[in-house]
Amino acid sequence: MRPSTEALIVIDVQNDFCPGGALAVAGGDAIIPRINTLLPDFAVRVLTQDWHPADHTSFASNHRAAPFSVIEMPYGPQVLWPDHCVQGTPGAAFHPDLNSDAADLVIRKGFRAQIDSYSAFFENDRTTPTGLEGYLRTRGVDRLTLVGIATDFCVAYSALDAARLGFGVSVLEGACAAIDLNGSLAAIRAQMLAAGVALEA
Repeated sequence: MRPSTEALIVIDVQNDFCPGGALAVAGGDAIIPRINTLLPDFAVRVLTQDWHPADHTSFASNHRAAPFSVIEMPYGPQVLWPDHCVQGTPGAAFHPDLNSDAADLVIRKGFRAQIDSYSAFFENDRTTPTGLEGYLRTRGVDRLTLVGIATDFCVAYSALDAARLGFGVSVLEGACAAIDLNGSLAAIRAQMLAAGVALEA
């Protein structure tokens, strides 16, 4: 059992990000057994859940644009994604193999229609908080282990924000799955290492 000051943050292990889903990430379901094994080792366990309204600004369909194209938003460049993790749909549900009952807290993100949310800590404007930091502080947590989907987007953004907030951060790459959109994985790995995030197998 890890010290009570350490938390496991499980990022977006949802049906739409697993094979067969609307924004499937290769190997998204293959990481679940390891995550389930990790959960009992941590006293503090948080799951995040992408939770978009149907009119979300990050959906390519709402711009009549090609999926994976990029537009400029008030908060910066925005990849336009296929519709995914729409509130209340089966695609937004946690993968049935994930032991989601083990979570102490579920953080839903991306529910504001006008801004996307990759990080577990902030919307993509990097200032609007999700409330996760406050929860972890009140639980006495100072070190985080991150796993989930996708390594190069929601996991990495969460890790970078956690490091910026002063948490010790490890990403277990073997318990993550990556999209790797136009070299995004190598670029974000370099950013995480530069920020002091430990990348572990």
